[in-house]
Amino acid sequence: MPAERDEILTQKVQAVLDSDVRTREYGLKADVVDGKARITGIVDTLAEREQVRRIVSAIEGIRAVENGVAISTDGAITDDDVAFEVGEELEAAGVNRHHVGVKSVKGVVFLQGRVDSQEEIEIAKAAAARARGVKEVISQLKLRPPGGYDDESLEAIFHHQVNNDWEDEGEARIF
Repeated sequence: MPAERDEILTQKVQAVLDSDVRTREYGLKADVVDGKARITGIVDTLAEREQVRRIVSAIEGIRAVENGVAISTDGAITDDDVAFEVGEELEAAGVNRHHVGVKSVKGVVFLQGRVDSQEEIEIAKAAAARARGVKEVISQLKLRPPGGYDDESLEAIFHHQVNNDWEDEGEARIF
């Protein structure tokens, strides 16, 4: 009786979405077919969309999640607005804005620059996902080599010195 099992799972997923403090205000809809949960509705941020996926994935009996949840904001938001909000989220998360630049193209956010650790990359990605209007986060962040240049050619050393790559003054450059 797979249809009965799917109906029970649909009710279970819907009950979790309707009662969870993180998702109940959005009125999300669930449907389960062959153990695969299809979730639809609208949330405010990419982080909330990913939270829905994690919540539903954790429900016993769910084999996969098709996350059809859209991201929408109240009113129009420009790429400049998105980049500004991402910058605020990065600062709130403790990411050094002198090392990380932000560019938004139609809600797709690109993080660029050099950081000291993989953990800082993950923190930056998570922070960017919390900003309004972000549909996707693409990290182009690179790890800063410990105590030297990543390429010992004369051209690379000249490039680093001319662009002041290791100075802490000013924002990360977006090309």
